[in-house]
Amino acid sequence: MSRALRLSEKWFRRGLWLVAFVFASFLIGLGGTLVGDLPQVEQRVTLNDFIDRPAADAARSELRSTQEAERAAREELQQAELRLKVAQADTTSARDSFSNWLATRRATERSEQDPEVIARTRALDGLRATERQALAAVQTQQQLALDAHQNAERVRVRLADLESAASDSLQAAQRAQELRVFLYRLALTLPLLAVAGWLFAKHRQGNWWPFVWGFIFFAVFAFFVELVPYLPSYGGYVRYVVGIVVTVLVGRYAILALQRYLERQREAELLPDAQRREELSYDVALTRLAKSVCPGCERTVDLKDSSIDFCPHCGIGLHNHCGHCKTRKSAFALFCHACGTPAQAERPASLASSG
Repeated sequence: MSRALRLSEKWFRRGLWLVAFVFASFLIGLGGTLVGDLPQVEQRVTLNDFIDRPAADAARSELRSTQEAERAAREELQQAELRLKVAQADTTSARDSFSNWLATRRATERSEQDPEVIARTRALDGLRATERQALAAVQTQQQLALDAHQNAERVRVRLADLESAASDSLQAAQRAQELRVFLYRLALTLPLLAVAGWLFAKHRQGNWWPFVWGFIFFAVFAFFVELVPYLPSYGGYVRYVVGIVVTVLVGRYAILALQRYLERQREAELLPDAQRREELSYDVALTRLAKSVCPGCERTVDLKDSSIDFCPHCGIGLHNHCGHCKTRKSAFALFCHACGTPAQAERPASLASSG
């Protein structure tokens, strides 16, 4: 059709298409923001909304207490182990010193040193007792730390059981919430698509067609692009079912449109030649002729063949002769290309000449 348009009209139409795309881009941005913010209409659910709150709070409080007891027991255990090491070192040092002293005494065999032997032995026994006490303290703290750790593990298991039971309810609530949000999005985008279909059918060639097409682009993008990532999964069944339904609807519309078009073409081919040419748009006729197809039936015709004046498929006139200069010209031309006589003046002129 662009070959039949005036140069300025071509640029105007390109500018209007630019307006349509810009209008659609702003609508798409607004729609994307709105679709993305729709989850805010639902209150976000958490695990605490479904867990047994009294039991969970008691378990968490007990867990904090046992963890604190375990921490204190481990700190005290570290101190006890340090005291045990000191006691063991003192005992070892005293034992070594006593052994050396005994060796010296055997060498000198001095009896006046017997009381010192007894004293040293008693001191060594005291160090050994201190070491045993330190070891007992270490063992006691180890037992306390182990008890605290085991209590904490039991509380963790009990709390995990409560959270596991609540997790199933949370997942079910989240799936229901996602489905509701999807239905909100569908309730927003589906009417837009319906309005876009109505505009396409009724107003796509009207005076306000840039805004009509901009809205159509926006509605199609919102439904088939913005909505698709939010489709519920359910193993992919929803996506495939939606794809099948959309394909069937689009295919049905295309088949019915084709049948209606073919029916109109058959009815038009039964009309008189002059009436058919009058009902054809001038721009549409020129566009089809430029593609070497019949303006009436849209079948291919060799227009370069000067012997063809009528379509061999539907019989519509393609060429006639100027009533003024008798030059062969297009039957759809508004003026004769040889003498410039208007096509409306040809019939009276031809009638006058025949009279």
